[in-house]
Amino acid sequence: MFKRHKSLTSERKREIFSRGATRSTLKNDLRNFHCLSHFVLSAGPLKSTPVVKHSRTTHFEIEILDAQTRKQICIVDKVTQISTIQDVKQKFHKTCPKWYPSRVGLQLERGGPFLKDYITIQSIAASSIVTLYFTDLGQQVSWITVFLAEYTGPLLIYLLFYLRIPYIYDMKEGSGRLRHPVVHVACFCHCIHYIRYLLETLFVHKVSAGHTPLKNLIKGCAFYWGFTSWIAYYINHPQYTPPSFGNRQVTISAINFLICEAGNHFINVVLSHPNHTGINACFPSPNYNPFTWMFFLVSCPNYTYEIGSWISFTVMTQTLPGFVLVFPGLFGYKEMDITSSCKSLFKFWNLEPDSHDSSSLRPLLYYNILKCTFSPFL
Repeated sequence: MFKRHKSLTSERKREIFSRGATRSTLKNDLRNFHCLSHFVLSAGPLKSTPVVKHSRTTHFEIEILDAQTRKQICIVDKVTQISTIQDVKQKFHKTCPKWYPSRVGLQLERGGPFLKDYITIQSIAASSIVTLYFTDLGQQVSWITVFLAEYTGPLLIYLLFYLRIPYIYDMKEGSGRLRHPVVHVACFCHCIHYIRYLLETLFVHKVSAGHTPLKNLIKGCAFYWGFTSWIAYYINHPQYTPPSFGNRQVTISAINFLICEAGNHFINVVLSHPNHTGINACFPSPNYNPFTWMFFLVSCPNYTYEIGSWISFTVMTQTLPGFVLVFPGLFGYKEMDITSSCKSLFKFWNLEPDSHDSSSLRPLLYYNILKCTFSPFL
C-alpha cells in the first residue's frame, strides 16, 4: 500500500515537471520568434538580385584600299565602335610597318577630306564593314620641330653676318672701318625678336602634337633663313650707310621696337589662355595690362605689334629688305585679305570674336599670311 502511494506521488511530480518544462520551452520559442520577427522587420523589404545584362560589343572590319588604284592593301579586323581613326592607323602600321601613323591619310571617299584622328569608327560606319581609302602623306615632321628650326636658323645666321666671318665680306675693306652704333642695336633687336619666338614656342604657345609634311618645313625655313640672310648682309656690310637722322632716329625706333615686342608677347600670353564661357571659348578682351588695350582697336593685336616691330626695325636700319617685307603687307594682296586671315585664326583657335571686335578686322599687316598657316598655335 505504501509503495503504491509512493509511486503515484512520483508520477505526479514527473507530470508536473514535464508540464513546467513544456511551458518554459514554449516561452523560449515565443521569445525567439519575437526577436526574429523584430529583426526581419527592421531589415526592411527584401531586395531583388539585379539582373546582369551582358552587353554585346560590336566589332567592325576596316577595309583599306589604295586611293589611286583602288586595290586592297589590308583589312583591319576586331575594331570596336569606340575606336578612333588614330587606333586604326596604329593597327594599320602593325600590318604595314613602312607607313607610320603620321604618314597615313584615310578618307571615306576618293578625293574627300582626310579623317581626323579623333573621329570614332561608330560615327562613320554604315555597316559592319567600313571601306577607307589610303593616301601616303609623305615624310612628316612634328610642328614643334618646324617652329624651332624656323626660329633658330635666323638667330644663328644673323650672328654669322654680324661677326663678319671670312668668305662673306672683304676683310681688307672692313678692317679699317668702325661700325655705326645702329649695327649693334640692330643685332640686339633681331636677337631679342627670335629669342622671344623660341621661348614662346616652348613655354607659351600650345603647339599641336600633330605632324606636317616635310615640304612645309623646307618652305618655312627658306623664307625665314633667306630673309634673314638678305637683311643681315646689308646691315653688317662694311659699306653700310647709317640712318639719315642719326642717333635720334635709331633711339626712337629702338624704343618703339621694344614696346611692340613686349606688346606682342603679352598678347600671345592672353591668347594662349582664352576665356571660356560654356562650351565655346570667347575671344580675349582687354584687361588691366595696357598692352592688351589694343583689343579695343583691332581683333588681332599680336599681328599689329608684329608689323609695328618690323616697321621700327626698318626705320632704325633704313634698309631695302625691311621695306620689301613691310610695305606689301600694308597695302595687302587681293588673294589674302585681312578679314579672311583673321577668320582663319578664329577657326584655328576655336574662338568667337566679341560683337565690338567683329567690326574691326584690320590688323594692317603682311604677317597675317604667314601666321595663319601656323594652325597648331592655340
